[in-house]
Amino acid sequence: MDIQVVPIESDRLRTPPTTDYGFCQVFANRMFTQRYSPNRGWHDAQIKPYGPIELDPATSSLHYAQMIFEGLKAYRRPDGRINLFRPWENTRRFNQSARRMAMPAVDEEEHLAAICELIAIEADWVPRQSDASLYIRPTMIATDHTLGVRASATYLHFIIISPVGPYFAEGFNPVPVYITDQYVRAVAGGVGEAKTGGNYAASLYVGEEARRQGYSQVLWLDGLERRYVEEVGAMNICFVYQGRRIVTPPLTGTILPGVTRKSVLELGRHLGYEVAEERIDVHEMLDDIRHGRITEVFGCGTAAVIAPVGKFGFHGEEIIINNGQPGPVARDLFQTLVDIQYGRAADPFGWVYTIPTNGHK
Repeated sequence: MDIQVVPIESDRLRTPPTTDYGFCQVFANRMFTQRYSPNRGWHDAQIKPYGPIELDPATSSLHYAQMIFEGLKAYRRPDGRINLFRPWENTRRFNQSARRMAMPAVDEEEHLAAICELIAIEADWVPRQSDASLYIRPTMIATDHTLGVRASATYLHFIIISPVGPYFAEGFNPVPVYITDQYVRAVAGGVGEAKTGGNYAASLYVGEEARRQGYSQVLWLDGLERRYVEEVGAMNICFVYQGRRIVTPPLTGTILPGVTRKSVLELGRHLGYEVAEERIDVHEMLDDIRHGRITEVFGCGTAAVIAPVGKFGFHGEEIIINNGQPGPVARDLFQTLVDIQYGRAADPFGWVYTIPTNGHK
């Protein structure tokens, strides 16, 4: 793929922040775009100034939510170079989401090359702070101008990047989680395993209610029986039994196949923990916490990496986990993962990809 790099006038260049990154509040000077049509395939690949996208009011993605996205990060190594963490997994999942949403696949090598080229040009936007990183958001939206309910024929694929600090203001401190059995996020046969905007829109109503009650995230149960644990917020969830056994719900088509989830399972085995994928009944799970059989609970995802859970709220009861403190298994996994991501530790799995500089600063 030949990418045209569109120059930016010097007076339009913004300086990256150096502290107080927040999460995706400011974006780099440039973005990647390319378009798709049936007769030309993917074409007009550009790295151009970051800015608004003009859309016709009848653009189909605005009405029927035919869109997908991904989330991954770039990390500054101690030697100044830049790492990506398992980007092939994110690219593969991007195409899996595209297929489920009746959208065209991208060439995986070209997609990764576009990410690398954009970051190489905007390398100054990758933070040097040890707990900060560069968030990467590849997106695809349908662009036909029609109100007919059908798959679009044309698409826009774009990538934007933003320096970010820790996802939760609490840092690595445990977060409180609200359990709902009234509302569900996804159902079997639906699009729960696709990274599409509708899944997140469906979570907002309960998320706002949880925040009003003092909780940071929502634990979602299955859509049929409303008793089996699925996800927490926008993360996968893991339970630690007796300090040694890590259990997470299996991928049944309603749960996003998280890259961090996959990494936790593989790393957990490598570190000597017992690892299993099993259905988890919410009532049994809460009883196991009350009686000390579950010693830790944590969410895992790209944004937060590992997020310990300090308590659950369910039917008016608060159930405290590990005295509201982070547990040793979560700490072990978190520290090992971030050290690999930032290039501070050896990568025995081949997970890290260091971006070629291609002559860019």
